[in-house]
Amino acid sequence: MQTTRLLIRKRIATLFFLFIIGFFVLSGRLVWVQFVKGAELTEKAIQNRMRDIPVESKRGIIYDRNGNELAISISADSIYVIPAEVKRSGKAKEIAAKLANILEADEEDIYKRITRNSSFEWIKRQVEPEKSQKIRELDLPGVGMTEESRRYYPKGTLASHILGISGIDNTGLEGIDQYYNDLVGGTKGRIIIEHDAANRPIPEATHKYIAPVDGANLILTIDETIQYIAERELDKMFKERNAKSAAAIVMDPATGEILAMASRPTFDPNHYNDYPASNRRNFAINDVYEPGSTMKITTASMALEEKVITPESHLFCPGQVKVGKESIGCSGDKAHGDQTFTKVVENSCNVGFVKVGLEVGVDTYFKYINSFGFGQKTGIDLPGEATGILVNQKNAKQIDLATMSMGQANAVTPIQLVTAVSVIANGGNLVKPHMVKQVIDNEGIVIKKNEPQIVRRVISEETAKTLAGILEGVVSNGTGKNAYIEGYKVAGKTGTAQKVAPTGGYMASEYVASFLGFAPADNPKLACIVVVDAPQGYPYYGGWVAAPPFREILKDSLRYLEVPAHELKDQTKDSIEQVLVPDVVNLPLAEAISTINNRGLNVKVSGTGNIVWQQTPKPQTKINRGSQVIISLSPFAAGEQNSEVTVPDLQGKSMKEVAKILSDLGLHLLPEGYGLAYEQTPEAGKVITSGSSIKVKFQPVGE
Repeated sequence: MQTTRLLIRKRIATLFFLFIIGFFVLSGRLVWVQFVKGAELTEKAIQNRMRDIPVESKRGIIYDRNGNELAISISADSIYVIPAEVKRSGKAKEIAAKLANILEADEEDIYKRITRNSSFEWIKRQVEPEKSQKIRELDLPGVGMTEESRRYYPKGTLASHILGISGIDNTGLEGIDQYYNDLVGGTKGRIIIEHDAANRPIPEATHKYIAPVDGANLILTIDETIQYIAERELDKMFKERNAKSAAAIVMDPATGEILAMASRPTFDPNHYNDYPASNRRNFAINDVYEPGSTMKITTASMALEEKVITPESHLFCPGQVKVGKESIGCSGDKAHGDQTFTKVVENSCNVGFVKVGLEVGVDTYFKYINSFGFGQKTGIDLPGEATGILVNQKNAKQIDLATMSMGQANAVTPIQLVTAVSVIANGGNLVKPHMVKQVIDNEGIVIKKNEPQIVRRVISEETAKTLAGILEGVVSNGTGKNAYIEGYKVAGKTGTAQKVAPTGGYMASEYVASFLGFAPADNPKLACIVVVDAPQGYPYYGGWVAAPPFREILKDSLRYLEVPAHELKDQTKDSIEQVLVPDVVNLPLAEAISTINNRGLNVKVSGTGNIVWQQTPKPQTKINRGSQVIISLSPFAAGEQNSEVTVPDLQGKSMKEVAKILSDLGLHLLPEGYGLAYEQTPEAGKVITSGSSIKVKFQPVGE
């Protein structure tokens, strides 16, 4: 009996002990599940029950100033999966194979996606309509579609650097789309549905639709027609000259509104991945370069404003000027002799500008250069604007001041230069350039408006008017003759700058050619700049490379805007307008004819070939409008060995120009003296063999 009781007690103790152990095990498991793994398991439960599908908003439309659509959003299907449903179906391998076949994707990659431990996975976004239709017809378990929007640019490459690109996730990546992304992008929506264990929507459970908010619309300052004109002329020049890059900007100088902005090379934003990434770089605002003589406009303005000089002040140019131990010369060391400051600007005389700059002084020069906005961003509403590079004022020496005064040493952007010349055009005020006129919502309500903004007054109205008259002379009588537009007064300045070499110093064979100006000079409506990086061929000067596209851009734009042209003088015996004969020696036939016709003159062609070797009358001769210029052609073709060459007329050209002309024709120069050519052997018009030598005598101006 005693033994039986003892055995019962042992059994009870054992059961109690086992119960205690079980209790602690279950309690530990409960703590583990509820507290340690609670959040994770809750998330998994939600993933199994909830279906959260994103609904993208549509990006706002981008219009030009006249309401023409430049960028819109169109609908496209995006494919997604709910991995829990795919796993539950037991057909993951089959589903992956079918999706891979239709979408032309990697089957293994799709299989990994559709079997992940997540509530939602994208398979492919914004697929072609025919592919999405095939997938829809298959009705695969766990595979669904949602409508998204993607950017479409109906004008193709037009204004591509302004518009930029948008990514697949409906985010602006470049251009105006990136700068105004918060306004244009809108707000995403969501669809939330709760399912049971059998993957059926629970009728009384959570069903929520959060509607997306579409983005606001942008109305740009760009005019589609002027943009097209600018790109057309830039394309023509870019291809003919085989340049590395180029840019053109057209701006309203009174308001700062950008009417056109183009860069080359270009790209199609609809297929931007088909182009090198470098093509998307906006040369007009992203890149800096030493401007050369276009920067002389600022030197002239500060000198006139500070009354250091007047338009009638005389300066003597012997061809070179010494600053400390360094010598600075005009192009080809050409001596301009005694000239007024007006002529200094017209001739783009380096020596004259160096002398004026030294008179202005370092402190005054930097005061104005900063006031014009160089060395700082203009604030234009586009991403990636460069600030430019200025010589450190604290370390600036006289030689730095001299080189800055003629357009070297400092690096600027095209947008800074066209903003600076607008100071002259609008009467002395620096205006802030901008790309967007208004931002409107989908109801047409204006939510943001960019008004013209005057940053500061830089020079007086009197100085601006005086300089505008001088710059008009650059086009009428000086280096900018190829920018002349019949019926309009044009003010401008040429620029030809050697490029800085990567190792320091300047490159011997690469230049940046540019032309900067505005029209009409007496009542400016448009300011424009054309910049060409490393144009190939000769001549490479800004007056020959950049002035012609500048002329065509402004001519067609002014006519499009219906800006009235001034009346031309009657061609009578008592009143006959005279024009200067342009220099077309060594130009291709087509370019020579275009240059002469643009002056209002007729052309008579003598001989056969493709290069002009002589012209009558001589360059810079004044003759009546409508008169005839006779040009003689040479049949020379570059690259031919032992070909016959007609010796060109070299009279009046600098040694550098002569050397370049003869080199292009396969001839050798034997120079004698310095200055300008006045005698040559053999004489112009003689036919010789390429490889022959030409003896040319030079003399300084005045001798």
